[in-house]
Amino acid sequence: MVKKKIKNWDNKTWLSSKNYINSFNNFLIKNFRINSRFKILDIGCGRGKILGSLCSKLKLKQKPLGIDVVSHKDRDRRINFKRINVLNFSLKKSQKFDLILIKQTIHLMKFKEIKRLLKLLKKKLNPNGKILIFTLDTEKNEIPTFKLMKQKLNQSLQRDKKILKIITNLYPHRIRRKFIFNVKISKKRYLEMIKNRYISTLIPFSKKQIDQGIEEIKLRYKNVLIFHDKLICIIL
Repeated sequence: MVKKKIKNWDNKTWLSSKNYINSFNNFLIKNFRINSRFKILDIGCGRGKILGSLCSKLKLKQKPLGIDVVSHKDRDRRINFKRINVLNFSLKKSQKFDLILIKQTIHLMKFKEIKRLLKLLKKKLNPNGKILIFTLDTEKNEIPTFKLMKQKLNQSLQRDKKILKIITNLYPHRIRRKFIFNVKISKKRYLEMIKNRYISTLIPFSKKQIDQGIEEIKLRYKNVLIFHDKLICIIL
């Protein structure tokens, strides 16, 4: 499955901010009527801050389960965590969930793996359970980029379109919604995120390419970056 390891997407970014986490969790609660009895699985959970916050907010009776290929020392202790490739993770036959979250992770998988994973997860849902797949908006993405990053991001978004088509073909009655977060971040902090390769697009780049990209962004953008972080949410 995922050979790329994104270690810093939820560390010192807007994705790890209280405002983002609260906004995302409010989106979940409002749209999916999550309550304290929900059993939740998060695939690609990172440090587990979103699930941990949701656990406290709703006083979940059962700790959510988070799966990731990277184990962080500073991960949230309010969740149960397994460091493993999800395709190699065997859930107990009796273990089922009301909500399975796949947030900005599915694009790292091969097409065949996606089909296999979704069929497996569908069997792990309780009656009326949902799988939520979040991926970057493929049409009107506003993430600040440098030239080479933009090229790679566009390639990635084209692949995301193919993934969305695969999901649509498998599940024609799926529902689509959008989550939009208003980002306001200093250019200095964003450059640190670029340096730490916070997004999978940046992983293949050499240090020289990252340094050149940082210089491009310094010249192109104002000291404070304001844009929308937009995600498509596919509901199965």
